[in-house]
Amino acid sequence: MAPSIDRFIAISCTVVGVGPGGTTSLLARLAIVDYRGATIFDTYVTPTTTVTDYRTQQTGITHEHLNSAEAMSFADIQRHCSQFFRGKILVGHSLWNDLAGEAESNHLTLVEVRALTFFFDPSTVLGLPHRAIDTRDVGLYMPFRNALRSPSQTIGLQTLMWQLMSRRCQEGQINPVENARAALDLYRSDADAWEAAIGRGNWPCALPPSTFSRCYL
Repeated sequence: MAPSIDRFIAISCTVVGVGPGGTTSLLARLAIVDYRGATIFDTYVTPTTTVTDYRTQQTGITHEHLNSAEAMSFADIQRHCSQFFRGKILVGHSLWNDLAGEAESNHLTLVEVRALTFFFDPSTVLGLPHRAIDTRDVGLYMPFRNALRSPSQTIGLQTLMWQLMSRRCQEGQINPVENARAALDLYRSDADAWEAAIGRGNWPCALPPSTFSRCYL
């Protein structure tokens, strides 16, 4: 039996750069939409460390966005999402980038094991591992990869949307709401086959990069 649509949410994060050269990613904006694409959550995140590159040309994000009264703290984001993600199926593209980001794990502290454990580290993105069986990553879905003759390659969201749905996305600045909806539309375009494969015990996705295995429970 396919999961209830009420269990599905799609997420997407926008990041800015911290550290020397701004090469390490820091969560700056988070968007969550429901199965129908309605926005549940869309907020900027107050930086936990000095931002060295706002990547404004790509993200549209400035100092004012991240330091406004409306921006939420990283700790509040984690607390909110650690509860909200429980029992949910996360849809997205390259979800490991949203769940744990690009930081190394040497500063991560294990806060809670079992039931949606989360890591706290100011240089991660969300820092929220999730059950692998409860993820639907359109960047790892093998039928999409095979359709584009790239079985060993993670294909960008923009390319997937254009090649498989004849739709453009990410043409201007990064919009995480648009990206979450795009990933959701891709999932829904083949949801019956995807869930049928899982129901037969045949996981239809490639494995994420091994260096991000901590993103999954």
